[in-house]
Amino acid sequence: MSTLEGTRENPWKLKTPPQTSDYEMFKDEKDGKLILVCTVGKTVLHYDYSCVDDLNTMLKLHGDWMELASADEQKSVKEGTVEAWGRSPENPIGGWYGLKKGLRGRFGMYIPPLMEKLGLAEVEHNPRNNRMRTIKK
Repeated sequence: MSTLEGTRENPWKLKTPPQTSDYEMFKDEKDGKLILVCTVGKTVLHYDYSCVDDLNTMLKLHGDWMELASADEQKSVKEGTVEAWGRSPENPIGGWYGLKKGLRGRFGMYIPPLMEKLGLAEVEHNPRNNRMRTIKK
């Protein structure tokens, strides 16, 4: 049995930025590609694992707090937010980091707490309008 955190057997236990919902994530492989599997209740989302390094790099270049925002795939999102970046044709993969059609949104809700858990970012935990920034090393 694996004791490494972030595996199927021992997923990261996370809370949404407002601390209102629990969810789990782990690193896996699908079709030869590393992915993040995010389980929220009975809903399972997949994100391209490269989002962790890519978001960290973008936040370092941004250099300040950035609003998270979070929206389902079908909804528009405020420009200049983490959610907008996670679906932008201007990001390193040229579009959505979410991999399951119809469930590709909510990047700004579920990826920032993982970044915080990994020691890569600070995330605010207010009831709404949370932001994140890179941890300067």
